[in-house]
Amino acid sequence: MVRGGEWMEPVAAETKAARPPVNPHTVLLIVASAMFMEQLDGTVLATALPTMARSFGADPLHMNIALTSYLLTLAMFIPASGRIADRFGSRSVFRFAIGLFTLGSILCAQAPTLWALVAARMLQGAGGAMMSPVGRLVMLRVVSKAELVRSMAWLMVPATIGPIVGPPLGGFIVTYLSWHWIFYINVPIGIAGIVLVTVFIDEMKEPTRTKFDLRGLILAGTALSCLMFGIEVASRGLGTHWGVVALVGVGALSAGLYVLHARRTPRPMLDFRLLRVMTFRMSLLCGSLSRIAVGAMPFLLPMMFQLGFGMSAVQSGLITFVSSIGSLAMRTCAPWFLKRLGFKPVLTWVGALATFLLALSAAFRPAWPLPLIYAVLVANGFFQSLQFMAYNTIAYADVPREDMSAATSFYTTFQQMSLTLGIALSAAALAASIAVNGHAEPRLADFSAAFLFVAALSFMAPLLATWLDADAGAELSGHRNRPSR
Repeated sequence: MVRGGEWMEPVAAETKAARPPVNPHTVLLIVASAMFMEQLDGTVLATALPTMARSFGADPLHMNIALTSYLLTLAMFIPASGRIADRFGSRSVFRFAIGLFTLGSILCAQAPTLWALVAARMLQGAGGAMMSPVGRLVMLRVVSKAELVRSMAWLMVPATIGPIVGPPLGGFIVTYLSWHWIFYINVPIGIAGIVLVTVFIDEMKEPTRTKFDLRGLILAGTALSCLMFGIEVASRGLGTHWGVVALVGVGALSAGLYVLHARRTPRPMLDFRLLRVMTFRMSLLCGSLSRIAVGAMPFLLPMMFQLGFGMSAVQSGLITFVSSIGSLAMRTCAPWFLKRLGFKPVLTWVGALATFLLALSAAFRPAWPLPLIYAVLVANGFFQSLQFMAYNTIAYADVPREDMSAATSFYTTFQQMSLTLGIALSAAALAASIAVNGHAEPRLADFSAAFLFVAALSFMAPLLATWLDADAGAELSGHRNRPSR
């Protein structure tokens, strides 16, 4: 079995003679390839939404449900992913998740209506709910704590290529082929992933200490789905006022019941006791605020360029992908930044700079030179990615080994919730601006208002990050403050 040192030494699922150890980088590359498939799917789809709306005869502004239905399903099922991996083995669960995601992709391509697409996207989400957190758990189990920052950077390189390739590929597909091929391209990647997981990743389990928290999963899933769906329905102006109130009310009631349940359960599905760990709590809170803006970008940018600038899907994709180039460039120098500066300056000053660049997107106009738009998006992608590399790493700095599965599920659940909120809140802000200004269709000023709204929410993250200790996560980054003389 591949072993990552004393920090995350896994419990072998088999006692038979182990096969020769596999290089951790090979395992990380396999996990990253699954994340590449997931990221590619989302970014390709975002660029194609206006074209798909015409195919389904739907309002383009209502097509965000194709994104949020997936993210909503993630939020519902991610809490169980860590416990399922502990019980059945991370290799088996990871392989099953890739297969389920691939099957969902095929059904998406065959969807005859928008609501059939939504149902297929939810099946994809059930696979993605296990694929990302269990893949991250595999990574945590094969690397040592000292190598976590470098391994996280290595892990995210292929996953970052997805957003680079996605927008121009999506534009090309919907312009010259058919939007159905957006989903078919996942099939060969998924099949290859299943084979590689079987060959190179060993089965890893944690000892089962308590029974599966089914009641907690039902309560948490009901709370998350009702709250998120209520916000989604309200943001798109669908349904009645009382329908939205009912959804939010059921979600709030379920959340309250879950909190009471979690206090009486030794190992609840979402363990809020993890919030006692300062670095985990700050990463979760600040990262969630920042991810609201990240969730909004794939929805707002393609819409603004196609509906506001009058660009084609190809032209839009050739612009929106450049932010991922900045993100990819950051991966090679993230360890240097964190060692040089430490986590706190990165999360405060770099976070503030990333938020400013996001707000600057509100000023984009057709008269802007394209190189200037490219420069803003590349810089935004670079600093935003550095910020999230820091969040994703420091979250696990002080989490005990036995709580790592619960921590990855908890963190990824709120990560996906914030991305869903980003899409829903940006759609709501866009719709509100359209209504206030009396526009029949969205104009550039309406997109600007939506960008500024999500940027204001995101700016709260670097402000809260000032509460971190100066040496927080120093063991991971290698940064030490110089002693005062």
